[in-house]
Amino acid sequence: MHPAFSVIFLTTLIGAGQGLFLALYTGQVYAFFHLLPQADGRFYAIGSLIALLLLIGGLVASFFHLGHPERAWRSAAKWRTSWLSREVIVLPAFMGMVFLYGVAHTLGWHAPLVTFGTLTLDATMVLGVLGTVLCFVLFICTAMIYACLKFLQEWHSPLTVVNYLLLGSASGFTLATAYSVYAAPALVGFYGEWAMVITLLALVTRAASLVRNARLKPKSTLQTAIGVRHGQIVQKSQGFMGGSFNTREFFHGKGAGLLRSVKWVFLVLVFVLPLVLLAGGLYSSFSGLLFAAFLVQYMGLLAERWFFFAQANHPQNLYYQTIS
Repeated sequence: MHPAFSVIFLTTLIGAGQGLFLALYTGQVYAFFHLLPQADGRFYAIGSLIALLLLIGGLVASFFHLGHPERAWRSAAKWRTSWLSREVIVLPAFMGMVFLYGVAHTLGWHAPLVTFGTLTLDATMVLGVLGTVLCFVLFICTAMIYACLKFLQEWHSPLTVVNYLLLGSASGFTLATAYSVYAAPALVGFYGEWAMVITLLALVTRAASLVRNARLKPKSTLQTAIGVRHGQIVQKSQGFMGGSFNTREFFHGKGAGLLRSVKWVFLVLVFVLPLVLLAGGLYSSFSGLLFAAFLVQYMGLLAERWFFFAQANHPQNLYYQTIS
């Protein structure tokens, strides 16, 4: 497939925003059970603002992928059958919940709603639960846009959903680690260790998807592409005298060598270097390594998402792309 940079930025930015929100609320839950020191409302409010800005950035990027942006509202009409429509509905709902979560911490909505012994449940905790549910639903909707396509074998796998969830969470927790250096130093170790754990889990599942995809055998052939059963077929043209939508949008036009290079680049940038930088930043006094970990990992995610789209081999390329 042809990687569209608008979609690459959409998925990576909203993934980081979702991951950051999950990190913020995870820290609050730990503090709720007295397992961590409680950060002040400013920490959660500014963190929510950063997450919201990432989500807005992803939403803005998505408009560059539309031929008629003024008709974008119509994309929600098929929510019963379309994962894209569901994503279009869930994304603004999640953004609204992140906004309310930040407002609740800014205004100090900490009046007890329910008390369980020494534990008190307030409005921020309830909004956090609702936001977490919407966050996971959004991860599923975004990933299922691709995982539901049976004719693209590289995407049609539960690993696609798992990877979207873990890669977004890894970038979010890594960002939370860097953010907490100045906003809540007592939480740096907590977020950093979780960022390393999630990054390692993401490495395992992404490697599993790479191994799976390398073993795939195409279900289509030149014979099935053109409906001819003859055993020997020689293709002399790509089906068009010039370029077309088919030749532009369903093939990236790059060689196998570039794909292999991008694969190793994102494996290093998304997993290896961030783990080294996080470990170095946590066990030394040089906090700049933690900021570098997020920047490196996000750059790697751009390469990873490009590879994700480019690796998918549309069956129509048998007819339109191969030239003898």
